[in-house]
Amino acid sequence: MSLIPSSRGALAAVLLACTGLRAATFDLQTATLADINAAMDAGALTSERLVELYLARIAAYDKQGPGINAVITLQPKAREIARALDAERKAKGPRSPLHGVPVVLKDLFDTKDLPTSCGFLPMKDSQPLHDATVVKRLRDAGAIILAKVNMSDWFGTPKRGDQSTVLGRTLNPYNPELTPGGSSGGTGAALAAAFAQVGLGSETGVSIRNPTSNNSLVGLAPTRGLIPRTGQTMTSFAQERCGPMGRSVYDVAVVTDIVAGFDAEDLLTIHSPGRTPDRSYTTFLKKDALRGARIGVFRDLFRKGPAHAEGIALVEKAIAEMKAAGAVIIEPVSTGLDLFPLLGETRTNYYEAQFSYDLYFRRLGPQAPIRNMDELLAKGGDLVKPTIVRGYREFNSLMHHRDYLARRDTQETLRDATIALMDKYRLDALVYPFKSLPPEPHIAERNNERDNPFSSVTGLPAVLVPAGYTAKENGPIALEILGRPFAEPVLFALAYAYEQAASVRRNPPTTPALPGETFTYTPRPAALAAR
Repeated sequence: MSLIPSSRGALAAVLLACTGLRAATFDLQTATLADINAAMDAGALTSERLVELYLARIAAYDKQGPGINAVITLQPKAREIARALDAERKAKGPRSPLHGVPVVLKDLFDTKDLPTSCGFLPMKDSQPLHDATVVKRLRDAGAIILAKVNMSDWFGTPKRGDQSTVLGRTLNPYNPELTPGGSSGGTGAALAAAFAQVGLGSETGVSIRNPTSNNSLVGLAPTRGLIPRTGQTMTSFAQERCGPMGRSVYDVAVVTDIVAGFDAEDLLTIHSPGRTPDRSYTTFLKKDALRGARIGVFRDLFRKGPAHAEGIALVEKAIAEMKAAGAVIIEPVSTGLDLFPLLGETRTNYYEAQFSYDLYFRRLGPQAPIRNMDELLAKGGDLVKPTIVRGYREFNSLMHHRDYLARRDTQETLRDATIALMDKYRLDALVYPFKSLPPEPHIAERNNERDNPFSSVTGLPAVLVPAGYTAKENGPIALEILGRPFAEPVLFALAYAYEQAASVRRNPPTTPALPGETFTYTPRPAALAAR
């Protein structure tokens, strides 16, 4: 009797027994990009099947079921694109860990095959001529742009409690009575509900971090100049950032690998060459990365009062988890400044807005529904935000505008003071609550104590990770980890180690698993995977 295996299947069985490999379980809602690629490598999952699983969730939960209402436009050729990428994977191997993986985009990133509305009804059918730089990079990596999702209306004033004049209100999967956050709320809600694997948000002030926090996600607000904004609608050419969002630190690190880097159309990115790692951000993800790390508790950004007590307690618990994992906690550290009142006088977006908008409109081409600021005001009429109208009338030049220049100076002062503080205590990072209040009800009055634009006005990078949930609202709370310019490798490492140690994130109750989302398979042995 021959001892030579007669087939690849038999060889796999022998190798599995010899190596002690066990069957793997795939769960769509908790799977990372590494899990997806492992299942695809084993032949247990295809891109087409993955697209079908996500489309099934959108069908069940976006307009039906809890009515999350995040999706503005679905990619009509998603299955066709997935089949082509499956064939390419089989013939040539994957282009990247995002090969054949569905992605959602906040609907202010230009897509040449789908409209880009900016959440503004008069632009509902605006069709860009070109992909945004980050969108092109995602496609080149093999990602599937599955959907454009809702956002806070960029130019218009929606009904109270709604996100946009295009789609209206998006709900928070953790509690439909609460907001998913602005302005990337559609990205946050879609990822929390597992309508795609990863997504892109953007922020002028807090609009990556607010929906990341509100939807119990991981998000990166990158160093100013790390990720290009070409083809992205912006309010501020200084503060505006694009940021990856996902359900795990690993996934956010992978997307950062793909979208970051110099772009000649966004000269702010000239600061990134030579200051980013020459290897994948994922290589810095180690379970023991907290051991010996020096982390400062930045008490300047802790709010006080009974309303904040529960949220602060969750963040304190997260810091204790870091300490238990081996971090050296330096407590407290302070700039000596009363930061919160100062932050409200530091943003520059109100001054830069009209110039940023005109830059975006010019990119859309002669057939665009809105081609400049004059057409925005004329065609938008009463829908246009009063702040936009007022800014267009008041700010004709920034060259010698004292208030604007003072705000720019304050931003630089805060940035320098923070770096000096980290240098003084030889810190790897600062930690604090992104905010210590749960997401607010949809029609609640704006509460400035929910706002923390520190990272955006300083241009310093921050990674957010889930810290827990309030008891009454099931409202997610996030820990923010801030670092020096281009310290993303350090921040990802610390966030990953905390994520693995604490295991805080849980799936939202309103969008449970559907049939077929969880399955068991035999991993492909390394000896076969290498062939």
